[in-house]
Amino acid sequence: MAHTVIVRYTTRPDRADENERLIREVFAELAVSRPPGLDYAAFRLEDGVSFVHLATIEGDQNPLTSVPAFRAFVSGIGDRCVEPPVSTGGSQVGGYRGGD
Repeated sequence: MAHTVIVRYTTRPDRADENERLIREVFAELAVSRPPGLDYAAFRLEDGVSFVHLATIEGDQNPLTSVPAFRAFVSGIGDRCVEPPVSTGGSQVGGYRGGD
């Protein structure tokens, strides 16, 4: 059964670009390793310092925890934030993906 995790946090203004770079490194690694059972997206909000991550995970194991770039990203998240990550679960009510 899939479950969705939503994480929101605010970085220090001088660390927001670094945070985005680290997130991009995670996605670069995911593009190569392509772990099954994971839908993942990250957003930098209009204020430039707030971020939201959405992960839908199939099964009990979170594939992100085995990705070295993700471990590097989370290892220093507390130092980059003024508002620490808050994680909550959710269930999808609907979705749409336009044609390619």
